[in-house]
Amino acid sequence: MHRGEHRRGAREEISRGPKTFRRGRAVTFLEQLTIKRTTIAQQLEQPEFQSIQQILIGELKALDMVINEFTQLFEIHADEIQGDEAKEQQNDEAN
Repeated sequence: MHRGEHRRGAREEISRGPKTFRRGRAVTFLEQLTIKRTTIAQQLEQPEFQSIQQILIGELKALDMVINEFTQLFEIHADEIQGDEAKEQQNDEAN
């Protein structure tokens, strides 16, 4: 085996995907991005934010792009993300 082959193998091992503990952090970060997106979408509907409506639309588009790229990069599936509605439902069931 040549040195280069060994190094390529190590690179392939790294590029296969994040480790489990890192994956949890990635999913948590994605959930935070989703919460920010929901907040901005709600602000878009409120009259007091009408003066900055175009800015909010731009932020929504940017967040959508980041969320999509992040989801693809880390190969995160929808069933791994616990959205606000699911969290609220779990809280309601617990009470």
